[in-house]
Amino acid sequence: MNAFPRFLVVLSSFLLLLISTRTSSAQLTRGFYSNICPNVEQLVRSAVAQKFQQTFVTAPATLRLHFHDCFVRGCDASILLASPNNKAEKDHPDDISLAGDGFDTVVKAKAAVDSNPQCKNKVSCADILALATRDVINLSGGPSYEVELGRRDGTISTIASVQRRLPHPEFDLDQLNSMFNFNGLSQTDMIALSGAHTIGFSHCNRFSKRIYNFSPTNKIDPTLNSQYALQLRQSCPLRVDPRIAINMDPTTPQTFDNQYFKNLQQGMGLFTSDQVLATDARSKNTVNLFASNKSAFESAFIDAITKMGRIGVKTGNQGQIRVDCSRVN
Repeated sequence: MNAFPRFLVVLSSFLLLLISTRTSSAQLTRGFYSNICPNVEQLVRSAVAQKFQQTFVTAPATLRLHFHDCFVRGCDASILLASPNNKAEKDHPDDISLAGDGFDTVVKAKAAVDSNPQCKNKVSCADILALATRDVINLSGGPSYEVELGRRDGTISTIASVQRRLPHPEFDLDQLNSMFNFNGLSQTDMIALSGAHTIGFSHCNRFSKRIYNFSPTNKIDPTLNSQYALQLRQSCPLRVDPRIAINMDPTTPQTFDNQYFKNLQQGMGLFTSDQVLATDARSKNTVNLFASNKSAFESAFIDAITKMGRIGVKTGNQGQIRVDCSRVN
């Protein structure tokens, strides 16, 4: 074999490895813990339900935590790792606003699992986060679904790894599709996962440009519902703490439903990256379908979050099962 064909073989192998690293479900199965910790799902559900009763923030915080984890280094709970010098993923500006209730939910669920001697230190933090995410969605009125399990926990968490891995509020459709496609997710998956904003919240500084200084000719983004824009101005005055939390769905903020898509139809998407889904002809029909058919949204969401849960997973002898979710063993 001469040098050129050999190069193609090496290149092809590398590309296949890269693709499989981001999208392969590897050894994930729905009954992974059936012989290891048979009641793991009940233990997690009970702890999550108790936390949910204490504060609704548990729901969007846990869901967002799972998303931020999977999109950076894969679903390996690296987002949970702490650093003594503030150099972990969670310390990046894109993660600094992650609500503490999400982290606390995993801590409490992990403690509940480990309280069973048969299960102690047998269930990964990554799997606990995936289960807790399903549970907060269901507790908020959303669908329940089977969670594939068998993830192992990663041992690396750095600020640098977050760079250009998470979508930003000003992204257009091409940028959103590019980022999701990199992770093996389609445009429909992206739109369905965006529907998680039905229970999400954000902060004034993440969208203030849309209501105060959109362009030299328009102070308010013309794609934004004018009445909604004025309501946002009242909630987010120019000279006020930019960290004030605003519901992504002003209509049913504590219910996991398809109202988010109905809001988009009315020009009430909080981010540019939300509203573009309804204004771009390539995605508008999917938004209209999800707005008119809750079952279609829920089905697409289950497919999308299941696929997301497979991104870059570590299985078998890879990674570890952390004794403490916030640090490497």
